[in-house]
Amino acid sequence: MGEHANLTPAQALAGAMNWWREAGVDLHFVDETHQWIVDSPEEAGIPAPRRAMAMPPPEMEPEVLPPLLAIRDNWPQTLEEFSPWWLQEPALDRGGTSPRVAPRGVTHPELMILVPEPEADDRQELLSGPLGAFLDAMLAAMGIAPERTYRASALPRNTPLADWNAAAHSGMRDLTLHHIDLVQPERVLVFGRNILPLLSHNPAQNPADYCEINHRDRKIPVIVGWDLAALLGRAKARSMFWQRWLDWTDT
Repeated sequence: MGEHANLTPAQALAGAMNWWREAGVDLHFVDETHQWIVDSPEEAGIPAPRRAMAMPPPEMEPEVLPPLLAIRDNWPQTLEEFSPWWLQEPALDRGGTSPRVAPRGVTHPELMILVPEPEADDRQELLSGPLGAFLDAMLAAMGIAPERTYRASALPRNTPLADWNAAAHSGMRDLTLHHIDLVQPERVLVFGRNILPLLSHNPAQNPADYCEINHRDRKIPVIVGWDLAALLGRAKARSMFWQRWLDWTDT
């Protein structure tokens, strides 16, 4: 007993553990159960903190289209009034990074040329960039002098990814027809089939067969081609359009 009395507590504990280990006991068992995993507050009967109820997302108000047709009395009644109105009328669109560009040409032209939108770099003059130069070359090949044409865009400013069906329903269809009525052209050349919703075009009709606009008891011959950028970049498209142009002008 004298030799055990000199052991430190740590040595005594180590000796006891060694004794049990030599006896083949390395686990500890108890009669009472012990809960090692604590239940969640709800399962343990402890009221959980009250969660804030999620607020429903705010209802999105339907987009209100520009009231283009609400005050039709404001529409220009002469071609001379149209260009200033086209540049200033706030109901035409909701703004954009590109400026508005006015149409240009004469009344009663031999050919009215309608494109979807101004070129990206147009500022003071419509079709003043490479597409306009390409158009001038086409007109020269057609034998049509620039002063016998009228150049217009369906939208007042360059608008990438424009929604043409929405534009048509907002009133741009009626405005486009009104514009053509003011110009009173002999024929209309449309570059860009995406413009067709603005011309009361029947989607079931093949664009290649679209040949006239019926508006206010007038029938104006129309030819529809690819947009100028597509024609400029694709020789096959130019060849196909040129053949259609010859067939159209021979009638």
